Amino acid sequence: MSLMPKQSDLMRLTGEPLKAYLQTALQSPATGSSDFDLNNDQHNFAETELRRAAVLIAIQIRDGAPHVILTKRSSALKNHPGQVAFPGGKIDPSDATAIQAALREAEEEIALPRAQVDVLASLPDHITVTRFRITPVVAYVEGSFHPVAERGEVEEVFTVPLSFLMQPQNYSICERHYKGYIRRYYTVPYGPHYIWGATARMLRAFADCFAP
Repeated sequence: MSLMPKQSDLMRLTGEPLKAYLQTALQSPATGSSDFDLNNDQHNFAETELRRAAVLIAIQIRDGAPHVILTKRSSALKNHPGQVAFPGGKIDPSDATAIQAALREAEEEIALPRAQVDVLASLPDHITVTRFRITPVVAYVEGSFHPVAERGEVEEVFTVPLSFLMQPQNYSICERHYKGYIRRYYTVPYGPHYIWGATARMLRAFADCFAP
C-alpha cells in the first residue's frame, strides 16, 4: 500500500514530511521536456549548439504551506524582458555542476543563501527553441527567507502555491507566431502573473512527476 499522501493533503506538509514526499515523487521515471513538445516538429540542434543553463525550482513554506519561488524578469533585459522565470541562468565555466550554477544564480538574483537550500533532485533537461539545454533543480528552502531582487535582472519575486501548480487543470495550451510559424505552448496563469513558455513547460513536467 502506498504511503504517498494525496495531493489534497499537500498544503499541510512541511519540513521533513514534505521533503520525503517530494523525493519519492521525483524518483518516478521521467523524460526530458522541450519547447517542441506541443508542436509538429523536433529540434535539430547539434549538442554543441546548445548552451547549458540551470534553474532552481525552490520550494518555500509560506503561511504554513509549500510555495514555489518565481521571478519576473526586468523589463530592461535584452532577452525575455518582463517574463516569469525561475531563478537561474547560464552555467559558467566556474560552476562544477548544474546544481552549483542554479544555487549561484539564485543567490545572485534573489539573495537566497546556499546554506538554506536543501537540494532534493534534478529533473531531466529542458531544451528551448532559443537553443538552451536547461537543468531544473528542485530544492527545499530551510527556515525563513525574505528575497531581495537584484534590480538589474529581477523586477519582482513572488510565490505560487505548490498545490496549484500540481493540478493539470490549471494549465492551458495557447499559441502565437514565432519567426513565421505558429508555436503552441503551456500557460499556467496565477493572479496577475502570466506564466508561460519554457517556465510553464518545466512546471508541467514537475507536476507530471506527481501523477497517480
